[in-house]
Amino acid sequence: MAEERKYSNPACSKSSCEGSPSAGQEDFSAHLNEMSMVDKIIAVVSGKGDVRKSLVTSLLAAAMVRRSHRAAILDADITGPSIPKSFGIKEKVLASETGVFPAATATGIEIISANMLLPDEIDPVIWRGPLIANMVKQSLTDIIWSDIDYMFIDMPTGTGDIPLTIFQSLPVDGIIVVTSPQELVSMIVAKAVKMAKMMEIPILGLVENYSYFRCPDNGKDYKIFGKSHLAETADAYGLKVLARLPVDPAIAKTCDDWKAERLSLKELEDCCEFLETAWEK
Repeated sequence: MAEERKYSNPACSKSSCEGSPSAGQEDFSAHLNEMSMVDKIIAVVSGKGDVRKSLVTSLLAAAMVRRSHRAAILDADITGPSIPKSFGIKEKVLASETGVFPAATATGIEIISANMLLPDEIDPVIWRGPLIANMVKQSLTDIIWSDIDYMFIDMPTGTGDIPLTIFQSLPVDGIIVVTSPQELVSMIVAKAVKMAKMMEIPILGLVENYSYFRCPDNGKDYKIFGKSHLAETADAYGLKVLARLPVDPAIAKTCDDWKAERLSLKELEDCCEFLETAWEK
């Protein structure tokens, strides 16, 4: 049995968290199920939508499996879950007296998503905050995760109540911020950095999506979303740029065809190599 992990966030009682349901009143920390084993938990976040955060989460987990690790994904975007579709998972979760078992992909990535708990995957999740917060806590207390090396959490967009609950509830070891090459990225990263500091969770680095488009006719790279400002932003906050991902219709089609595990991007393979050594310092 793995050593029990508990995360009790001192930031939850600070004035900066006033207004949240738990501020100074309720302990949101959660315990792993006694039959679970999870080593590192990495939250994948974004400050705005449409940066394909879920895609990055899926590919990071797939890359870790290729590197001979056991990986899992907790789809914490409760009201907009998309992870199961990328892997072609349609079955519901299985439960026993001891707990709930996640579904597994073809290569063994364990996945839990709200879609897998609904009668129909297209049913909307119309839940109030307390119900969503309770489901987040149950992802540790009720779910039996099988000897996981790296769990990736596909976080809801932004820095609102649900991300706050997750950071207060789960023993997150680090954060990866997914961005796009636009001027407002500096503001987005600044918000993520500030929230991470409040929660006392390290930011492992930044991943820029839509970085460039490589023309198949001439092999040249075109920055169709404009010049990237990520390097300057990373330097300003002492962060590392982990990967720059291209605009590639083939990537989107592969995920739409439920074959995310077949994708191998060198940039994210290198990112996973960095993550393997991130806690050795």
